[in-house]
Amino acid sequence: MSFSSRAKSELCRAGLNRRCCARAEAYGVLLYCNQFTARQVRIVTESQDFAARLPGLFQKAFRLEFDRLPETGAGKRAFSITEPDKLCALWGAFGCAPEETLAHHINFAVVEEDHCRTAFFRGAFLAGGSVTDPAKRYHLELSTPHLSVGRELRTLLLEAGFSPKETQRKGVGVTYFKQSEAIEDFLTALGAPLAAMELMNAKAEKDLRGSVNRRVNCDAANLDKAVDAAQEQMEAIYRLEARGLLEDLPDKLKEAVDLRMAHPEMTLSQLCRLCDPPVTKSALNYRLRRLMALAGQ
Repeated sequence: MSFSSRAKSELCRAGLNRRCCARAEAYGVLLYCNQFTARQVRIVTESQDFAARLPGLFQKAFRLEFDRLPETGAGKRAFSITEPDKLCALWGAFGCAPEETLAHHINFAVVEEDHCRTAFFRGAFLAGGSVTDPAKRYHLELSTPHLSVGRELRTLLLEAGFSPKETQRKGVGVTYFKQSEAIEDFLTALGAPLAAMELMNAKAEKDLRGSVNRRVNCDAANLDKAVDAAQEQMEAIYRLEARGLLEDLPDKLKEAVDLRMAHPEMTLSQLCRLCDPPVTKSALNYRLRRLMALAGQ
């Protein structure tokens, strides 16, 4: 089951206690479903839980049943209403008549209360929403064939404290979130805190993995630098040895030569602890630089 399906499954556990909220949720479903016209309502979903919720939702909201129910089994499930009396009841429930309506608009009186507005968002997401697996990327969107509804939904979300973006895709209005925090807050508000927590865990795991990778890359880069520096220091020592200059070096430089030749794989910090007495990293680095300078003369 995909992350989006799990989120919708969790949302479908919300009870249908208030008729006003059931009507608001059904309103969101109708405006974001496949078809809501004067001739037909058609709702298609792949979510088994949403399909199981729809009959009870419309019964609670409108006291009516679907004319056509989907067949049992996997795959997409289609619900439809075509009877004129039922369609008139649906349109009338939201204060509009099909013969007088050119384009759908959100009746804000239906979503005036906060709990009804949340139910409306839930219905819109169940019918026309999706959320990407957070392990891959962060993206949640709600798509409707009614462009005016998409713009008005953004207004509702802004009033509710969210900051979505909107666009059009092949004549479809899309309202979407790209920030993980916004998606977490939206899912929690709709009634899917477990999905929001899963998103937070995925984000934390991704951040931790990125931090570890950066640390490993940094350590690898530092190790490469240390190996290159040690190689240059040993080549300088070989040149001094070839010219017979090692015996004339001061004792401190001789100690640096002996330590570097005995431990070519060690870093400066490790070599510092082997000095007698131990010295600072900058002191040992200065001695090795003097050796390289002598070799370059």
